[in-house]
Amino acid sequence: MRFRLRPFSQYLLGTLCDRGAYQIQSVAIAWHIFSLRHAPFDLGLVGLALFLPNLLLSIPAGVIADRFERRRIASLMSIAEAVGLGCFLLIISAKITALWPYLLVLFGIGCASATSAPASRSLLPNLVPRHSLVAAQAQFSALRSLLVIAGPAFGGILVAFGIVPALGTAIAALIISAVVIGTLPMPTRLTPLRPPGLRESLDGFHFIRMQPLIAGAISLDLFAVLFGGATALLPAFADGIFHTGPVGLGALRSAPAVGATIVATLLSRRPPRHNVGVTLLCAVALFGLATIAFGLSRNFLLSLAFLAVVGGADMVSVVIRNALVQLTTPDHMRGRVSAFENIFIGASNELGECESGLLAAWIGVVPAVVVGGIGTLLVIGLWSLYFPALRKTHDLAV
Repeated sequence: MRFRLRPFSQYLLGTLCDRGAYQIQSVAIAWHIFSLRHAPFDLGLVGLALFLPNLLLSIPAGVIADRFERRRIASLMSIAEAVGLGCFLLIISAKITALWPYLLVLFGIGCASATSAPASRSLLPNLVPRHSLVAAQAQFSALRSLLVIAGPAFGGILVAFGIVPALGTAIAALIISAVVIGTLPMPTRLTPLRPPGLRESLDGFHFIRMQPLIAGAISLDLFAVLFGGATALLPAFADGIFHTGPVGLGALRSAPAVGATIVATLLSRRPPRHNVGVTLLCAVALFGLATIAFGLSRNFLLSLAFLAVVGGADMVSVVIRNALVQLTTPDHMRGRVSAFENIFIGASNELGECESGLLAAWIGVVPAVVVGGIGTLLVIGLWSLYFPALRKTHDLAV
C-alpha cells in the first residue's frame, strides 16, 4: 500500500532524519567511548546513562504529550539533542579522557529523547486512515530500516575520518528534523481538548494493565530485548574478535536492518492479521536463536547473516505490537500509553545495553551474548504459559 498524503510524507522525512542522526551518533559515541579505555563495561555505562532519563521522565513526558501540541514537543527536543551532541564535541575537542563528562552529556541527550518519545509515537495515527495504520507502520519501518542500513555504515566511514564529521552530520540531520516536524500540518483533534491533570499520569499504566493482550506483547518485547540485545557489544566484536575497525562496526550495526527491511517490506504488502499471537511468539524465539548463533560465530559474513535474522524477527514483533497498541488506545490517551510503552520497550534497549556490558565484564563478551539469547528463549516459554491471551490471539482487528 502506498501513501501519498503530504502530512505522512512530511512526517516520514522528519522522523527518518531524526532516526538517521541517531544511527550515526550511536556508532560515533560507542566507538569513541570504547576507544578511551577499551572496556566493555564502559559501553554498559553508556546504556545506563541513556536509560535513566527514560525511567525518570517518560511518565511526565506522556502527560506533556497529551497536554500540549505534540509536533512542537518533538521539534524542540530534536534541537535539544543537537545541542547535546555539540557539547559532546566540545568535550572531545578539549581532549578530556575522563568518562563522567561524556556520560553527563549523554544523560542530557537521553532526557531530550525521553521527553520527545511519547509525542513522536502519537503522531502517525492522526496522519493516515485507521484501516491503513498497520500497512503505514510497516512501510515506514521498511524505509527506516533502509536508513538504519546506511546510517551505521555511513557513520562508520565518517568515524574513520574523525568524530567531528560524524557528529556534525548527526547535528545537521536533527536540525532538519526539527524544522520538518515542527511545521507538520496536523488535523484537528476529534477528542475533547481538556488537558489531563498530573493525577491522571498513571492512566496509561492502568490501561495497559487492563488489556492482557497488550500487557503480554509489551512485556514480552521488554524482556526479549533486555536479555537478547547484543548491539551494545558490537564494538567489542568489531575490535577484539573480527578486527575490522570502525567500518566493520558500521557493517555489524547495519546488518540487523537488512533483515528488518526485507521483512518490513513484505509486511507493508501483507500486514499480519491472522494468528498474530503465535506469529509474535515464534518471531521472538527466532530472535533468541539468531542471537545465540551470532555469539558463537567466528566468521564475519556469517555473523552478519545472523544479525540480519535478528533484525527481521524483531521487525515482526515491532509491527504486531505497535498495531495492537495504536489500534486499541484512544487518541486522547496515546501520549500517556506511549509513555509507559517507551519505558517498557524503548528504555529496555538502553537497559539491555547496560546488562550486556555488565555481564560481558563478568563472564566475557561471547558468553554474555549466548546467555542473553538463552534467556530470551526462557522468556518465550514463560510468557506462553502466563499470557494465554497472547498465545491464543488469532486476528488483528482493524
